[in-house]
Amino acid sequence: MKSLEAIALEYGRNKTPKVTAKGQNELAQRILAEAQKQGVYVAQDPQLLALLSRLDVGEEIPQDMYTAVAVILSWVYWLKGMRPGDEKTVDPNQASL
Repeated sequence: MKSLEAIALEYGRNKTPKVTAKGQNELAQRILAEAQKQGVYVAQDPQLLALLSRLDVGEEIPQDMYTAVAVILSWVYWLKGMRPGDEKTVDPNQASL
């Protein structure tokens, strides 16, 4: 059976997206369940997951990952009907990109 892995990113009011949670198997299931509960969109991208798994929780994504993460963020913006910059005007308690 293949191991389940999940990584959560936070952008919102941060200058650069950063890793806020990561885990495998049971912890990954809890991360995904919380994302679903909070209405956070979940992308399945094994290549990006492999890159992000090298980062620690609290670490900002490095510049060489900007493009890959930007693709995911643009998808989330589109799904939410937002434009870049909108996250900075939303109540931080409700912003979840």
